Amino acid sequence: MDFTLTAEQSQMRQLVRSFARDVIAPRASEIDRTDRFPRDLIRQMGELGLMGLPIPEAYGGVGADYLSYVLAIEEISYASAAVGVILAVHTSVGTFPILYFGTDAQRQRYLPKLASGEWVAAFALTEPDAGSDAAAIRTRAVRDGDDYVINGNKVFITNASDADLFCVFAVTDTRRGKRGLTAFLVERGTPGLVIGRKLEKMGLNGSGTCELVFEDMRVPAENRLGQEGEGFSIAMRLLDGGRIGIAAQGLGIARAAFDAAHAYVRRRRQFGQEIFQFQGVQFMLADMATKIEAARWLVYHAAVLRQNGQPCTREASMAKLFATDTAMQVTTDAVQLFGGYGYVKEYPVERYMRDAKVTQIYEGTNQIQRMVIARHLPRA
Repeated sequence: MDFTLTAEQSQMRQLVRSFARDVIAPRASEIDRTDRFPRDLIRQMGELGLMGLPIPEAYGGVGADYLSYVLAIEEISYASAAVGVILAVHTSVGTFPILYFGTDAQRQRYLPKLASGEWVAAFALTEPDAGSDAAAIRTRAVRDGDDYVINGNKVFITNASDADLFCVFAVTDTRRGKRGLTAFLVERGTPGLVIGRKLEKMGLNGSGTCELVFEDMRVPAENRLGQEGEGFSIAMRLLDGGRIGIAAQGLGIARAAFDAAHAYVRRRRQFGQEIFQFQGVQFMLADMATKIEAARWLVYHAAVLRQNGQPCTREASMAKLFATDTAMQVTTDAVQLFGGYGYVKEYPVERYMRDAKVTQIYEGTNQIQRMVIARHLPRA
């Protein structure tokens, strides 16, 4: 498969790369240190079209292809994994649900605000007892006239601190198991929606991960996404794209860590020479570079399959598994190559390592990815 970029894709990548390196990267350490949601950067990204990159122009987006979106996630994550995940969640599982499964009225109402960066979206699926097992959700939605009354709670909701729109999943029929799950669009400020405590995380500080509590929250029936009982199907159909986005995030983090380590060993001298001259260091860098290149091909391959409307569940899981494991390995090796300096906040590699870890966990743990891949192996 040829991954030579088109002129439009190359131009878009250069635009994002310049913005990420010149505007986001100088702020990355501050965002990590203060754990403040970078709303000003989100607005600037909206002005550049990045918050609606793969959204059709009819709804205020750019109308770019899916690979272009994946390239943007990679470049932004190179500069700041926190900003990268804000964009990935906002688009893959925050905006796409409306584009793919919403009514015309829902698309007209919400997509222009999301594509412009005026609004930020979040995806509220996970609960304290329903992580990998999404069918174990306990949040209830009961029809009451023209509304649904929702009670329950969610946890680990990325962007929740500042999100304006939530895609919320709740059980409407307890007798049907996962087929009793339904999706709803819930606006910030809806009575009964409580933005709970903000979780203090090891990494990805600035992305605003919170708990959500629903206390007799009334949601108009017109805000239901799809039909009753289609929630599980909607969530699963979104996950392929979400996993490719997180794979791209892992790829961006790994590239940033490699570049930092490579530059460091070229200027650090010990025993009268660059430490790059030592074979042990060269072997580490060679392994890091090889894994990054392999991850790149897996990520782009999955993205192109999805872009072309081809089945990509196995390939998305492979990309997510390998790219995020690579991110963790490469960032750990980068810290090692920096030595003691890698363990202090003066250099960014310790942040890369902290940020990389969660990519192995969210959008389906890498153990779940292995299960998905195994289930999709062709029979001999």
